[in-house]
This record gives sequence, structure tokens and C-alpha cells, in this order.
Amino acid sequence: MTRLFTALEIPAAVRMALSLLKGGLPGARWIDAENYHVTLRFIGDTDGRTADEIAAALDRVYRPPFRLTLGGLDCFASGRVPHSLVLRVEPTQALVDLQAEHERIVQRLGLPAEGRRYVPHVTVARLKGAAPAEVARWLAEHGGFRGPSFDVDRFVLYSSRSSVGGGPYLVEEAYPLAA
Repeated sequence: MTRLFTALEIPAAVRMALSLLKGGLPGARWIDAENYHVTLRFIGDTDGRTADEIAAALDRVYRPPFRLTLGGLDCFASGRVPHSLVLRVEPTQALVDLQAEHERIVQRLGLPAEGRRYVPHVTVARLKGAAPAEVARWLAEHGGFRGPSFDVDRFVLYSSRSSVGGGPYLVEEAYPLAA
């Protein structure tokens, strides 16, 4: 079984800018810069045949390149317990359409629909035992941070192994965007 997901890569210069956010929050497990990405569709554990079908179906996606704009910092929580620090991504029509196409492809291949609403973001840290007040303080201190914009000219099919915090991720296939 291979754990798969589709995503947009973050360019090296942008990864470097985001990595400067690391530190100053007890209970944060910071994501390695090379693992920053914008998930389009988490697929999960798949057998080889299904993985091949997904890869082939994604090869038929024809979308033009677009510009991606990273926004401000935020926190995802379960109830009142924070679990991730994220950088929001502006949900442009091009991004939303690409993600929706990936969702349709996965469902057509018999996999279940994603149960959560799509919220584009880049995870910068996973939180375990971080006090909500400390998370609020860290966000207030870094509240003015705005991520840079960059051009997206491809999406990728990543594989990962089950691990704490995800990663390392391996590009299984890359799919260029073309007008």
C-alpha cells in the first residue's frame, strides 16, 4: 500500500521565507522546509493498481498555469485544542477548479469523497501540547507575516510513508499545467 496525495509544490525561495517562522512556540513540531506544499487531494493508502489508475487519470488534467498567493498565519484546531499552524492560501478560481477536478477524478475511481471542506493552506507546524494562550501569543507576534506569491506551472502526485508529522514526501509523478 502506498499513501498518496496530490499537491502544489512550494518554490525554494518561498520555502526559505516560510522557514524563518520556525521557533518560539513550545509544543510546536516544525515542518521541514522541503516538505512544505499545498495539498489538493489527500488520497490515502492505495494498492498498486489504484495508484496506477490515479496517475493515469491525473495525466488527463488540462489546466492553465496560475498565480498562487499565500496569506497570513492561522491555527487549525479540534474544538479548542490547536493542532496545526498554517499559512492560508488565497482560494482563487483556478486553484478551486483544479482541486475540484482532483476530487472528481478520485471519486470516479471509486474512492470516497473527502468529508471536509477544502481550505487551501501550507502547514508550517504541528502542535502537540501547545497551550492555546501560547499559540495565540505566537500568532499575535507573527500576525503581520504575509506569504509571497508565486507562479504554479505543475501539480504533483506525492507518496509518503506513515510517520509522525508526515514526510518525507516523494514525487511519484509531475503534471505540467499548460494553456
